[in-house]
Amino acid sequence: MTEAEQNAKPGAEPVRDPVQLMPWLPCRLSLDVATPDFTVRDLLRLRIGSIVQTGWPYVSDVPLSVNGKRVGWAKFEVMGDRLAARVTELL
Repeated sequence: MTEAEQNAKPGAEPVRDPVQLMPWLPCRLSLDVATPDFTVRDLLRLRIGSIVQTGWPYVSDVPLSVNGKRVGWAKFEVMGDRLAARVTELL
């Protein structure tokens, strides 16, 4: 039995998590990969097909954030012709 269920008054409806009531609410999921020594000059030189070197080792998990707040870790994977992220840990 959860704490909310224990503290609920008899006959009262149990308190629900507000996030569970709004599963349609949009949010921004991002993978944060560091690019050390990246300059405005580098930005201006970007073209289709450019490769940007990161400071993240290939074998390491990358931080996974929702709306700027860290929620876990993920690894990059290739799925067909797409780059994907596999969630490896949720905080």
